[in-house]
Amino acid sequence: MFIIYMGVSGCGKTTIAKMTAEALGVPYYEGDAYHPQDNVEKMSRGIPLTDEDRDQWLQRLSDLLQEKLAKGDSGVLSCSALKEKYRDRLNVDPQRIRFIYLKGPYELILNRMTARSAHYMPAELLQSQFDSLEEPEDIFTIDIDQPPEAILDKALAYIYHISDNPFSDVT
Repeated sequence: MFIIYMGVSGCGKTTIAKMTAEALGVPYYEGDAYHPQDNVEKMSRGIPLTDEDRDQWLQRLSDLLQEKLAKGDSGVLSCSALKEKYRDRLNVDPQRIRFIYLKGPYELILNRMTARSAHYMPAELLQSQFDSLEEPEDIFTIDIDQPPEAILDKALAYIYHISDNPFSDVT
């Protein structure tokens, strides 16, 4: 099984995904690490990505998921997956992939983004992320206006609810 944390930049995907992977004893995959260098440079300059820009990135992530699932591997991935068509593309095996949407208000996320350092995604691009976001209606959603441990608790409760032992293949 793979859990994919989705949401706009600054919502806590990386933090919660790493915590989840550690709690479950599975690998964590940072979706941003799969961006082509051109995308990173574009975002670093404050230029929003287009669907065309995201195409190669989404293909890399889809390939990663297919490869890992074909081997019987489990994991946790953080990926913005802002649009439904992006989520559809990542959902390479609906029986073994689950999304969790980390949702929060613009101001809270903007404050988080301006406080962080060493990230190529400037806070100026946050509005473009909200503009692109197609909020999912059928994905488990967690409000991020709470401590990370509380978010993790809700995520783990959901994960164990959907399967008695979703990571039983992990040794």
